Amino acid sequence: MEGSVRDSFALQLAQIASEAGKIVMDVRRTAFEVSYKPDRSPVTQADKASEHAIRNALAGVMPGVPIVAEESFDGTGPATLPDVFILVDPLDGTREFVAGRDEFTVNIAVIENGVPVIGCIFAPAIGRIFLSGTQTLCADLLPGAPTPPLDKLRPVATAAPPPEGLRAIVSRSHLDAESRALLARLNVASQRLVGSSYKFCLIAEGGADVYPRLAPTMEWDVAAGHAVLAAAGGCVLARDGTPLRYGKTAQGFRDDGFVAWGRAPRPGAV
Repeated sequence: MEGSVRDSFALQLAQIASEAGKIVMDVRRTAFEVSYKPDRSPVTQADKASEHAIRNALAGVMPGVPIVAEESFDGTGPATLPDVFILVDPLDGTREFVAGRDEFTVNIAVIENGVPVIGCIFAPAIGRIFLSGTQTLCADLLPGAPTPPLDKLRPVATAAPPPEGLRAIVSRSHLDAESRALLARLNVASQRLVGSSYKFCLIAEGGADVYPRLAPTMEWDVAAGHAVLAAAGGCVLARDGTPLRYGKTAQGFRDDGFVAWGRAPRPGAV
């Protein structure tokens, strides 16, 4: 997919995410109900309404491109996928949403040949949007507001770790024992708890250096953040040290864990 095409789609995905973010915020102001999936993860009307709106909008922007989205995923998914498909997490960080915190996001990513080539993350309660095509850009944005044109967006880039050591960012709700052990092996000077895919955005703009998540997760949780971080100069690596890939239909779109880095990974980190 050519760069100009990626940038055009990134802007369109950002507008879809903005509108979905307004739906999420509208639900937040109500006495919404919380139910639980078989894995005990929470789900609300905000998750479902956001996904419905995103699906409808994507059908107009990228007609015929398959969409794999969290709330409509049946546990198996398609046996095969074309080279290009879309991954959607309509409300990443539902636990944060339910708890009244602001660290929840709307995630949309376009995958081409296993690689996330376009990504958008919108944090509606924080009022910031990140999108990536040929580069990673961000803007302050109210939910539902029009996305600024490319030349009005701010470029962001990762930063070199400070001399005193790595700035780690970890999951508020899913910090597993193996990730703790990895952090203990690294020269970590500081550690910050953050919910949702917003962690990738913080690394992308140079506010952190490493984010380990060595517990299983789903592809739609990671793909948009991967796209945003990679276009800003970072990387997301699987357990074997290779770039994390997407479209693992045989595994039900499940990842075994990853480590996200702002710059070059430390040798032997995983």
